[in-house]
Amino acid sequence: MGDQSAQTKSNENTSSEVNQDELILQQQRRIEKEIKETTPLVGEKESLKALESEYTEDEVYLSKAKALAQKYSYFRRTRPDGNCFFRAFSYAYLEKLLNNKEEFVKFRELAHKSKEDLVELGFPRFTVEDFHDTFMGVIDKVGEGKEESYAELHRLFNDQGYSDYAVVYLRLITSGQLQREAEFYQHFIEGDRTVKEFCHQEVEPMYKESDHIHIIAMSTALNTGVRVRYMDRGAGTEVTAHDFPEGSTPSVHLLYRPGHYDILYP
Repeated sequence: MGDQSAQTKSNENTSSEVNQDELILQQQRRIEKEIKETTPLVGEKESLKALESEYTEDEVYLSKAKALAQKYSYFRRTRPDGNCFFRAFSYAYLEKLLNNKEEFVKFRELAHKSKEDLVELGFPRFTVEDFHDTFMGVIDKVGEGKEESYAELHRLFNDQGYSDYAVVYLRLITSGQLQREAEFYQHFIEGDRTVKEFCHQEVEPMYKESDHIHIIAMSTALNTGVRVRYMDRGAGTEVTAHDFPEGSTPSVHLLYRPGHYDILYP
């Protein structure tokens, strides 16, 4: 009888754990659905005052938002879905290139050539081609030099299909760079994972958040400087800046708040 009672209790515990897990999953899905319905993939430009207004009850963040407003005029929000770094970077960089035809041509050549580089590294051609074609399509549509190019950029990056394909392709470029220089990047990877394993688990899949290693690899692969401003609870009111690769001149400025990247405009 005692054994049966213990078994029943064990079953109840297991059932309770399963129910709890299911509830957590349901809540997570609800939050994701709400974010999707209320937050565009890339928002409109907003004054830094809008950032300050988020922190009226938080003195640490409010003082940092005010300090940030001394250096930047606007910011642009991106959807917090784990892809925000790649989406924010690609939008901001293409927007910047609209004003610089020479840089645009260089970037287009690099992006065009990147497909064969990835195939040489062992990525399946049919997979790479699909994403590469869409990525080049976005670059070409934006680069037509028409007055409505900015509006077209915004439209494409808020179209889930185009926007996500651009993110996937940048993830592949980042993975390629990590694998190409595996010996160097191995030192940044915690645990017993190889660079290849890390790429398959943390870089190539969608919705995986980005860290320093992603930013270093991607900015190096594209030969582009990125300045990230880190807004956290660290001492002082300064919002610490890190440039990737180190010593580069930033073309893109991003704001990092724990777990999330938005675009900044000096």
